[in-house]
Amino acid sequence: MSADEYLQRILSREEVDIGLSSPARSVLIVLDPIIRNWAGGQLLSISPSGSFAKGTANHSGTDIDLFISLSEQTTETLAAIYDKLFNWMSEKGYKPRRQNVSLTIRVNGYDVDLVPAKRQNRFGDDHSLYRRRAGTWTKTNVSVHIKQVWQSGRQDEIRILKLWRQQKGLDFPSFYLELTAIDALSGQTHGVLSQNVWKVFEYFRDSFVNSRVIDPANTNNIISDDLSSAEKLKIKAAAIQALSAKDWKEIVT
Repeated sequence: MSADEYLQRILSREEVDIGLSSPARSVLIVLDPIIRNWAGGQLLSISPSGSFAKGTANHSGTDIDLFISLSEQTTETLAAIYDKLFNWMSEKGYKPRRQNVSLTIRVNGYDVDLVPAKRQNRFGDDHSLYRRRAGTWTKTNVSVHIKQVWQSGRQDEIRILKLWRQQKGLDFPSFYLELTAIDALSGQTHGVLSQNVWKVFEYFRDSFVNSRVIDPANTNNIISDDLSSAEKLKIKAAAIQALSAKDWKEIVT
């Protein structure tokens, strides 16, 4: 079996249905009334986002992200919104886990990331998002993020890298990983999956630690600041280990 055949088998095994009839979308039916009750009249929309919307989700990772858009007239702070959603979902028996900008819950066998945000004004799609680790907020635009990753055509490479990240226990935020992979493969052809993933590992080894990654929806948001130097060095070390592997089975399974 060639390297590409091996990786394609993994992608097939990890495939997530993202179509309109996807079983993962059934969580919306369950969560919609619960979230509407919590948000009251301030809810604007609940929509799939993140890896699910970008086509970079794996079955063994988070299955669906739901972006919860609240009106700009919402009076609570972003930190209060985040905490109140955590408490509400806890009361409903979902045992949420705190992430950086989201809460992860389990619904009908699916992992779901809930991302609460406040729209900045009614004239656009920019939102303010709480960043728990930094104890601050940032401007984001989910539509821009989805478009950036979807149009890159690098979904297969990103999915393999996400599995590698998961299996090696690396702390590497998904959007940071996605943007880094796209940068690393700039100018590369789309034809040879294994060679492209290898190219990203080389980028992790040679350039990643000192590379500045900027949010395409907000130039003031430096995505690469989400990890410490020590965390970046762990990713570099894992990439060096991957590059020294004699077989792809040592890298990702």
